[in-house]
Amino acid sequence: MCGIAGILNLGGLETAPTEQLLTSMLAAIRYRGPDESGIYLNHRIGLGNVRLSILDLSSGLQPISVRDKRYWIVYNGELFNYIEIRRELERLGISFVTNTDTEVVIQAYAQWGPQCLHQFIGQFAIAIWDSQKGELFLARDRVGIRPLFYTRSGDRFIFCSEIKGIFQVPDVRRAINHKGLSQIFSFWTTITPDTPFEDIFEIPPGHYLTIGKEGSSITRYWNLTFPGNGNYSRLSLSEAAEELRGLFKDAVRIRLRADVEVAAYLSGGIDSSVTTAFIHELEPGVLNTFSIGFSDKAFDETTYQLEAAKYFNTNHTAFSCTSGEIGRFFYDTIRHTEFPVLRTAPTPMYLLSKKVREHNIKVVITGEGADEMLAGYNIFKEAKIRRFWANNPQSDIRPLLLKKLYPYLPMMKEAKTSVLKMFFGYKLTETDNPYYSHLLRWHNTSRIQNYFSGAVSGSLGGYDPLDEIGKNLAENLSQWGDLAKSQYLESTIFMSGYLLSSQGDRMAMANSVEGRYPFLDHRVIEFAAGLPESYKLNSLNEKFILKKMMQGKIPESILHRHKQAYRAPVSSSLAGAQAPDYAKEMLNESAIRHTGIFDPEKVNKLVDKLGQPGNQATEVENMAIAGILSTQLLDHFFISDTILVAPGEKPANLRIFKD
Repeated sequence: MCGIAGILNLGGLETAPTEQLLTSMLAAIRYRGPDESGIYLNHRIGLGNVRLSILDLSSGLQPISVRDKRYWIVYNGELFNYIEIRRELERLGISFVTNTDTEVVIQAYAQWGPQCLHQFIGQFAIAIWDSQKGELFLARDRVGIRPLFYTRSGDRFIFCSEIKGIFQVPDVRRAINHKGLSQIFSFWTTITPDTPFEDIFEIPPGHYLTIGKEGSSITRYWNLTFPGNGNYSRLSLSEAAEELRGLFKDAVRIRLRADVEVAAYLSGGIDSSVTTAFIHELEPGVLNTFSIGFSDKAFDETTYQLEAAKYFNTNHTAFSCTSGEIGRFFYDTIRHTEFPVLRTAPTPMYLLSKKVREHNIKVVITGEGADEMLAGYNIFKEAKIRRFWANNPQSDIRPLLLKKLYPYLPMMKEAKTSVLKMFFGYKLTETDNPYYSHLLRWHNTSRIQNYFSGAVSGSLGGYDPLDEIGKNLAENLSQWGDLAKSQYLESTIFMSGYLLSSQGDRMAMANSVEGRYPFLDHRVIEFAAGLPESYKLNSLNEKFILKKMMQGKIPESILHRHKQAYRAPVSSSLAGAQAPDYAKEMLNESAIRHTGIFDPEKVNKLVDKLGQPGNQATEVENMAIAGILSTQLLDHFFISDTILVAPGEKPANLRIFKD
């Protein structure tokens, strides 16, 4: 796992990339690859890489070239089936000089062009320079596990694994994207290819970009899709569970390929317990597992984590964090997310990966993706109940079903029908709306935009972020079942834009740790998408097929426990007596006026309210304080101060190749 950067010169010698520019870009993301680094440079192209060595530790330095130096590559990620693809290429007469998956990627591209992406099983961001064509090829994995951003500044096309690297290049514009903020304060993330910064874009998941002097184009090579109603798999539940087991076992098997130790996260839920069970089955030796708990018991799942560790007899490291620690490290979290976030949940993941790295472990396998692919989230059940309720909107009994979804929230236990109707009744009867499952969530989140300053609200001029989603919807979405539509929205917006980024790649790589996600193997995804909806959400029983598959193979208490969303304390971490000094500084009136994004009076009232002893913040207030503070920090890091790289700091063990 690594970080990559590059500059393509589309003009004359005056805009040629330089060693200094590439070195500065790599220094900004040095934690993504602390082991070694390399640069390839000529007047047309500069490619850079910082390496976290996991495969072929001795000879895997990038950039790598093949075919008499026609092709050069820098690469961030893992090609998990590289052994099988290498064998196929060797049968075609191609020889290799390293044992890395990187060389397999570039040789596959040299042999098959962009079509090679269809053969890849992995998580990656790829940059390949074809010196003969004078063309740069950039590609990103199917679901967006690994990031890749780009911009154009004058006659330079610039790309990097993180935005902070792009901002190392002089003359690149630095400005907050107000439409991007509006999207985040509705959907929790921007809609690809937008980002929180003006003129900074991402390569969308499942796409590749080619660019040269003749122009550029972006092409989709994969998309999440579902069968039309009635065209689901004809396998019985037992047959489907057995096939899913085989696919998932192979997904875990190839993700154990590494020349370093591989560990696993144990969250206390079914997903991480499943991945641990399969690792234990494939490699019965001692497995290192890690978990994080909370001193605030309303968020803590330590009991289940320890039960799973005991069941699988792992070498388990458990630790707990306080609200104060979450507040303190939220500062570092935003420096790495490069996105505003609406909750503090990424911060414990940052602390968890920090603990993993302290144990000299570089790779962890995690359970992300199961909820999206097998319908584990409460939002899917919530939509199902709301549709049932919409058939009789006047019913006082049907909305009571919603109380079953959130038994861990005290306010839901005590909620009366009138309260449930008021909160969950938003656009209740608009069941034909393709966004129906998410309308309520997006509506509640969008209320944070009430804190925007008059200037920002005016600049938006009635902008509706929902219009952005319509541009990216699958063409045959209307033919899918209700659950499929919900899964598509959750996977292509929330999972890709937030979960795998702010809570995934960024938190792990901040501490030089690579996360691997067997549930997001595209073979597992495509198989799960084709299953009957009842195999995934059976009445209100989520991940039904996964539970059947794992009967007797993980602790019963975990297998049948009620779904509890991963959450972390917010208002107690960012406001009140425990608020860190930087939060008080960033949220005071002068700082709010300086950035000009939020209304100082409204922010002041919010901070005062959340700072009161015994305050019970609403969900919108929690999202607002996290969103406002993280946006202020974003401006602080990347717009106002831009203190990203210490003077003279360089990536580790840098080697330079020049034409």
